Amino acid sequence: MTKPLQPEFDDAQVAVWNRDLGGQSAAERVRWALEEFRGHAALSTSFGVQAAVMLHLVTRVDPQIPIVFVDTGYLFAETYRFAAELTEKLGLNLKVYSPLLTAARQEALYGKLWEQGVEGLEKYGRLNKVEPMNRALQELGASVWMAGLRREHASTREDLPVIKRQNRVLKIHPIVDWTDRQVGEYLREHGLPYHPLWEQGYISIGDTHSTVRYADGMKAEDTRFSGLKRECGLHELSGGPEYMI
Repeated sequence: MTKPLQPEFDDAQVAVWNRDLGGQSAAERVRWALEEFRGHAALSTSFGVQAAVMLHLVTRVDPQIPIVFVDTGYLFAETYRFAAELTEKLGLNLKVYSPLLTAARQEALYGKLWEQGVEGLEKYGRLNKVEPMNRALQELGASVWMAGLRREHASTREDLPVIKRQNRVLKIHPIVDWTDRQVGEYLREHGLPYHPLWEQGYISIGDTHSTVRYADGMKAEDTRFSGLKRECGLHELSGGPEYMI
């Protein structure tokens, strides 16, 4: 286990970084982050619709960066196959983390949490997303977390900066200001695939029970968690001291 880096920064420093990086390209932001925090950064991926963009952008600079994949046990079969395809194609240093409680055990103890309203969804997120991600960051010694969030994803992300503090972790979003068109152009330029369910009308892909196809009149966030939530907990400020992120 690597001893976690404790970056020396405060809100003023984060503001300076956001000012400096705001006008830079995604590739420049990635290179800056990996040089500034060399050996202490990790990239998360859900192997979602456009996951190949960030995976390619980051591993071109650092092929050995840890790629954290949280496997809830409820993913689509297509997601597992897509993960295997990209891992081989890009030579990913993949680190798979699963919840401490299996899906069967969780359902036996708590029932189907995703059917229990917002409170159930929040508990589901803590058990299946937040805890495994925290464990990954701690075990990998990563206090800098790179992610492919974009402002176009949802109304909850409209004001997302390039860099933000999330409790004790520094979050970096290199493609935060990219449009869907830019994403598509990058994928085509580099011969990278969308998630296979994209062709079937899925625009945001998570667990099988919390993901539906896009239909006319829907917002992107309506395709996840029955429209009750957009965030699963990973990209929110957590409320308890037991959580790093």
